[in-house]
Amino acid sequence: MSTIQPKDRLRPTGAPPPAAQPLYADHQKVYPKAVAGPVRRAKWVVLALCLAAYYIVPWLRWDRGPGAADQAVLVDIANGRLFFFFIEIWPQEVYFLTGLLVLASIGLFVATSLFGRVWCGFACPQTVWTDLFMWVERKIQGDRNERMRLDKAPWSLAKIRKKLLTHAAWLFIAAATGGAWIMYFNDAPTVTWEVLTGRASLEVYFFFALFSGTTYLLAGWAREQVCTYMCPWPRFQAAMLDENSLVVTYRDWRGEPRGKSKEEGVGDCVDCRACVNVCPTGIDIRDGQQLECIGCGLCIDACDDIMTRLDRPKGLVAFETLANLSASAAAAQPIPPGPPRMASGMAARRVPRFIRPRTILYAALLGAVAALMLGAFLLRETVTLSVLRDRAPLFVTLSDGSIRNAYTLKIANKGREVTTLVLEIVAPQDLRMLVQEGQPMDGNRFAVTTRPDGITQWRVLVTRPDGAAPRETMDVTFRLHDAEGRVAASANSVFLGPKP
Repeated sequence: MSTIQPKDRLRPTGAPPPAAQPLYADHQKVYPKAVAGPVRRAKWVVLALCLAAYYIVPWLRWDRGPGAADQAVLVDIANGRLFFFFIEIWPQEVYFLTGLLVLASIGLFVATSLFGRVWCGFACPQTVWTDLFMWVERKIQGDRNERMRLDKAPWSLAKIRKKLLTHAAWLFIAAATGGAWIMYFNDAPTVTWEVLTGRASLEVYFFFALFSGTTYLLAGWAREQVCTYMCPWPRFQAAMLDENSLVVTYRDWRGEPRGKSKEEGVGDCVDCRACVNVCPTGIDIRDGQQLECIGCGLCIDACDDIMTRLDRPKGLVAFETLANLSASAAAAQPIPPGPPRMASGMAARRVPRFIRPRTILYAALLGAVAALMLGAFLLRETVTLSVLRDRAPLFVTLSDGSIRNAYTLKIANKGREVTTLVLEIVAPQDLRMLVQEGQPMDGNRFAVTTRPDGITQWRVLVTRPDGAAPRETMDVTFRLHDAEGRVAASANSVFLGPKP
């Protein structure tokens, strides 16, 4: 029986076996070309706003009274606070941060379902800082062709100077980025002076170096590889898109077949590769929807510039819905290239449907979460009470036969003023309460004072008199009343005793 495999039968006798194909291709450096146009101007505006917000916000001040942090936005880890202008979040209110993350996620879903990868192309930090780094690179090394020639040229003093200047500028921006990040966790003027004078803590220098280094590596070296290989968003953002989402699209029904501008029977695409040369990820938008496309729209400006020079209508590459693309292709298919095909294809388009079941669902979820968070914030308690019952021993039998339980009460006052509250205990049986260092009042009540913006701890002893009906356990409630007699906070616990 022959042992020749089917694939071997296709190879001529005596021919060498085919060479093994590499599993991985070498990285091809991308040299994006500068472009001008309305999309590029919009990206510059978004870039300026994002960078200004990131670098300036830590320096904004907000008066919260004496002894309080006056930085408008601050994550005060040492004191367990998150300050955002007039909002102060405590550690036990971390659900507000969870709600903000949920809101941001749903907002991203809404934006993606309407306008495709608009976040990736305009506002993503990787895009913003990469744009900034490439702008610096162009200013020092020149545009696309000059940078390509510089990289191929042998090393010289001029090449070394340009490379050193570029990386020095990148490192400066990265250091400013890492420095701004640590300002969100420390007082900005104080930590800046400490870093510059060598007096900052080891943790500060560690995170400063960490975020400076990642900025330099991701925006200066990795660039499009972050979007293509590292970021998970391209993998599942297609689930948020449909045929009515606006995405960056090449209108092949108008551009094909490609050819020179003066040839007969060809489309509007002259195969100039202008759209490829400006793409920050180095793809060809004419190949259709691709994972690497970040939806920045720079190819639109590049193509519109070529169409203007050729005295042809703009929009060969445009923000378009896949539904309109299919409708235009169907209408233009039987018509040869030329103005009639162009008119027929554009006439088949429809106004994009921004209001559709998907977007309505996302908007409803966004509104529901926002309303829930707003209600939780407006109804948040300014005073909270927590009770910890002693576990060793569970109870103590006194000499007169009475049973005593000990508790530790923690009162959190989120206000900025000293507050005096009245503590009482509610239980099925008459219990005697003693608050150590508290002021006794009428009946079984004590006045306790809380410090502003902090937690006050009180030691409470609760006794069941001898002769009371024996119970192994009973529920008890501690209540705090404000000056008007309203219940400001309450917490439940149990009172334990011996088995009857």
